[in-house]
Amino acid sequence: MRISELAALVGVSTRTVRHYHHLKLLPEPERLANGYREYRLRDAVALARVRRLAELGLSLDETRDALADDQGRELREVLLELDADLARQQEKIGVRRNRLAALLAETDLHPDSTVSPEMAAMLRDLPAGSSKSAEIDRELLALMDTVADPADRAEFIDLFRPLTEPEAVARGHALYARLDELADADPGDPRVTTLAVDLAAYLPDEMATAMVANLDSAPDHMCPPGADSVENTGGGQWLKTMYAEVSAAQIEVFRRVMIMLKERG
Repeated sequence: MRISELAALVGVSTRTVRHYHHLKLLPEPERLANGYREYRLRDAVALARVRRLAELGLSLDETRDALADDQGRELREVLLELDADLARQQEKIGVRRNRLAALLAETDLHPDSTVSPEMAAMLRDLPAGSSKSAEIDRELLALMDTVADPADRAEFIDLFRPLTEPEAVARGHALYARLDELADADPGDPRVTTLAVDLAAYLPDEMATAMVANLDSAPDHMCPPGADSVENTGGGQWLKTMYAEVSAAQIEVFRRVMIMLKERG
């Protein structure tokens, strides 16, 4: 058989046959006097074996190792590993399909619905309403859900969980409303101080500790505006991002909250 006849018999291209020769997956056959390869039945059988293993999902390196052992011991080990890998992929696909089914069942489907199920559940319980300040927080949480490591995300969600309790949600609505009222205010507005006090008291101790730790580890150039008078108040990329979306009076509220949280220890 010529190479084209071999390829047609096994159902592959001549380019594939030459590639397998190059990788030494398929032995070179005897050549005729004119230099053409002369393939026989054993060559077709060898090529069919390579094709079957490739269709099972083995890499070409794994296929080479499997075919190198005449007793089939290596083949059994490789196939067991392949089966375990396919089982893991199947499980992941099942999880993704379940997540898609849950999304498709939602009546109000929007881009932020695609966050993790844990974050989606928390966002449903957090105060929102029509508050612009609440919407900024929700957008930052959705962003964090995408970029954070799964372990960090789970810890972060645990910190926020106390704020999803009914009483905390009601207090959150009121605080967001007061924060929205400062959108056009002066940083020296007396409402800034009272809101900062109430907001600091609203945050659970564990969340306050985590926020302070995060700010202390941030570079000084990310400090909130006007925070240079407070030693080591720090900053953080999430604050830097948020400050670009809020007013000067609202920034002053956050700056004072962080000072109070540091003093709380």
